[in-house]
Amino acid sequence: MTLDDLAPIYRDYIACLNARDWENLGRFVHADVRHNGIALGLDGYQCMLENDVEQIPDLFFEVRILAVTEPHVAARLWFDVAPKGEFLGLPVNGRKVGFAENVFYAFRDDRIQEVWSIIDKAAIEEQLARVVLSER
Repeated sequence: MTLDDLAPIYRDYIACLNARDWENLGRFVHADVRHNGIALGLDGYQCMLENDVEQIPDLFFEVRILAVTEPHVAARLWFDVAPKGEFLGLPVNGRKVGFAENVFYAFRDDRIQEVWSIIDKAAIEEQLARVVLSER
């Protein structure tokens, strides 16, 4: 795998997520994938993604920044979504919020084996605080 291979593979992975094409997830994600240090395996990773979609029906992954240094990919993903109920312990309850996720991937055998991600929860908290102030 080369640097030129990783960016297109990653963009195809994001397209797979956005299409909810779970049957092809294994083309992009390794059978023994780990997420934030936790061994999930492909089935657990797919379950995590399906739960995300259940919680956030309008979930759409937008790649804003992409950096590749083989075998790693770093991305800043953007979301403009309306999660149902609580999200990250915050009472979003269907309100539209925008936030970023900074995520790093390690590839093995042309597939994602390790994922480390951090969601900008503070940005969501700030938006919710403005909504509460405007409702007063």
